[in-house]
Amino acid sequence: MKNALHGIEMKAGIRDWTGLAVLALPALLVSIDLSVMILALPHIGTDLGADSAQQLWIIDIYGFMLAGFLITMGTLGDRIGRRKLLLIGGSAFMIASILAAFSRNAEMLIAARAILGIAGATVSPSTLALISNMFRDHKQRSLAIGIWLTCSMGGMALGPVVGGIMLNHFWWGSVFLLGVPVMLLLLITGPMLLPEYRHPEAGRLDLTSVALSLGAILPIIYGLKEIAKYGLQMVPALLILAGFVLGTVFVSRQRRLTSPLLDLRLLTSPGFGAALGGMFGITLTGGTMLFIAQYLQFVQGMSPLQAGLYTLPGVIASMVGMFFSPLIARRIRPARLIGTGLLISTAGCFLLSQVGVESSLMLLVLGYICFNIGSAPLPSLSSDLVIGSAPPEKAGSAASLLQTSGEFAFALGIAVLGSIGTVVYRNQVANSIPAELPVSAIQASRDSLAGATAIAEGLSEQVGKTLLTGAREAFTSGMHAVAAASGAIMLVTIILIVTRLRHVRPIGETQSNQAGSSLPEVAPGAAKESKI
Repeated sequence: MKNALHGIEMKAGIRDWTGLAVLALPALLVSIDLSVMILALPHIGTDLGADSAQQLWIIDIYGFMLAGFLITMGTLGDRIGRRKLLLIGGSAFMIASILAAFSRNAEMLIAARAILGIAGATVSPSTLALISNMFRDHKQRSLAIGIWLTCSMGGMALGPVVGGIMLNHFWWGSVFLLGVPVMLLLLITGPMLLPEYRHPEAGRLDLTSVALSLGAILPIIYGLKEIAKYGLQMVPALLILAGFVLGTVFVSRQRRLTSPLLDLRLLTSPGFGAALGGMFGITLTGGTMLFIAQYLQFVQGMSPLQAGLYTLPGVIASMVGMFFSPLIARRIRPARLIGTGLLISTAGCFLLSQVGVESSLMLLVLGYICFNIGSAPLPSLSSDLVIGSAPPEKAGSAASLLQTSGEFAFALGIAVLGSIGTVVYRNQVANSIPAELPVSAIQASRDSLAGATAIAEGLSEQVGKTLLTGAREAFTSGMHAVAAASGAIMLVTIILIVTRLRHVRPIGETQSNQAGSSLPEVAPGAAKESKI
């Protein structure tokens, strides 16, 4: 650790690194929980008799609650203690996991998933804030965040594999029980290995701000997801508008409060703003991986587990990139490393835009590897810039803002890129749909490749083949458009990072020159920190 008052550098010890392992496990679990549900949903629908609307809520309610409560939980941890909040959240996550595993009906499972989302919102902000306090040395903190992000990405890779294995041997509820031993380990070892940090002069939690933050975030996230699924409609658009209105009120209130829920002064740091903007940019491209997953399943005819295995090399590449980026950044300026990485990602987007219906899968796998490994330096180094540039007592709030921005960007990316791909698909597939089909079948075929695949199964071999061939080619063209749009976003992000972070020196060099040095002075007493 580094004492800013005396210039004495203190390195993290074995207890801190062991504590990092304890913090990485919940992050691994939360990311597994996001991906494993896709495989479990068909089993859940059959066993609980959940209709299509209930199945959507089973999937979506977790993400809604996670996004909605991130800002509140990040700031709450700064006030009551980050370790305390993490342990409370871990207890709630464990109990909700058991309730979800043994749910008797769809309503009970939806409620349990909502609790899981709220509990999951305590994990990332508390974990990143604790890491920032445990690892004050810049090199060690950067490496620790890289390890944490690697574990988080590892959950996405393990989710389909672990879920597929468990669903082959156990009932669907077993996928939720994965969380019980992990959170139990956190509850047992956390008090011994994790130090407690809280801001002694943080003031009371403003419940009006909490309500306004939920009122702003939830409608926008919900509206974007609905537009991504069903296209632009009046109700989702009005919800997004209402969310922005409440968000404006929320921001205005934060400017007036002496102890705000979200300290907007964090955004005035050039390093903070550029890192946050860069993360927002690449997270927008997250919709690309959904098109890749659908391509593997509906164009190549793979099972979800097989599709997951084919995407595994790309996810592993991302994990490797996140782990080694902090080490490479000790010799190369972060802006150069991130910019070079995003150029590789742009090349990956180009390769994906060349994948055809009959292409070798190696082209897709290679493109996805480039897409992921090139993107890896930005989240790894930007997370350190965001957390490291915030005062210690605001680390939880900074982490929550980073995570909330990611949730917004991912939902927006799904909506925008999904719309681009859908428009291309619908325009091109229209010429391949046999005119003699019923109106409902024509509509289903125009809506999505999955719909066309289902309709083709009930047609004669020749007619079905004609429809399926045209639908697959149309979907592939839509994927090409999405890959091209993602490449353009990468190029814009490169310009932002290179121009705004060019002054940041390699990790460990002259910290006074780092991005966080431009953060405005906080009021007297605000920088005090309680270490228990």
